[in-house]
Amino acid sequence: MITLDITDNIAEVTLNAPEKMNALDEQAVAELGQAYTDAAEAGVRALLLRGEGRGFSAGRDISNVDPADDDAYDYLGKIVTPVLRQMAEFPAPTFAAVQGACLGVGLGLAIATDVVYVANDAKIGSPFANLGATLDSGGHALFTERLGAHRTLDLIYTAELMSGEDAVAQGLFSRSVPKDELLEFTRERVAKVAEGATGAFMASRKLVAAIRDERIGLWESMEQENLTQGQLCSTDDYAEGFAAFQAKRKPNFTGTLLQN
Repeated sequence: MITLDITDNIAEVTLNAPEKMNALDEQAVAELGQAYTDAAEAGVRALLLRGEGRGFSAGRDISNVDPADDDAYDYLGKIVTPVLRQMAEFPAPTFAAVQGACLGVGLGLAIATDVVYVANDAKIGSPFANLGATLDSGGHALFTERLGAHRTLDLIYTAELMSGEDAVAQGLFSRSVPKDELLEFTRERVAKVAEGATGAFMASRKLVAAIRDERIGLWESMEQENLTQGQLCSTDDYAEGFAAFQAKRKPNFTGTLLQN
C-alpha cells in the first residue's frame, strides 16, 4: 500500500490505497515507517508525503476491527505513535500534499510533517463523535494550540469538518491551493528545498520544536539561535552560501547535517 520513489535527492512517499481512502491498518503503518527508514538511509534532502486518489487519508482502517476485541491503545500507542515520531525526526525537510479526507491517523501524518499544503476542498477535523471515540494522533494538541480550547471542543463535539481553505485561514496549516494544482505546487517547492542547506533547515526545525514543546522564550531562543549560527559557521554550506552571495551566483549546497 505504501510506495517510495527516490529521484534527484527527493523521496516521494505515497499512500496508495485509494479504494479505501488510504485508511491505515497495522501493516500499512509499518510499511510507512519502513519507507521513511529507506529514504533516510538513501540520504535524500527532502521528502514529499501524499495520498493517491480522492483523499489523503481517512485515518485508521477499521473495516475489519471488532470493537469487542479492539485494543486502541496498542494500535495508537505502540504502532502509530512511534512512526509519527520517526516522521517528525526525519533528517531532511518534509512536506505533505493533502487533498480530500485528512482525519484521525491521517491528520496525525500531517501533524508529523514539517510543511503541509492542502487542497481548498480538503476535509479536516474530528469525526469521532459518530464513533463514540475521540480525536487522536496529536489532534488535540494541534487544534488547541492553533484554534484555542473553545473551537477545538466545538469541532470535537459536533464532528464538523473544516475545508482546507478554512483550516489555513485559521492557522492549522501553511497554504491552500486548488486541488488540481496541489501536487505540482508541492513538488516544485520540495525540489527547491532539496537544493538548500539541509543542515541549517534541520537546525531551524529543532529550534521551532523547542519553542513549541519546551516553551522557551525570546531570549533563550535567541541564545539558541546564536549558538546554532556559530556551529553552522564551520560547515561547507555556510562557506558556500557566503561565497555565492559575494559572487552573485546561485549557491551549490551539499546539504551536510550538523553533528550532534
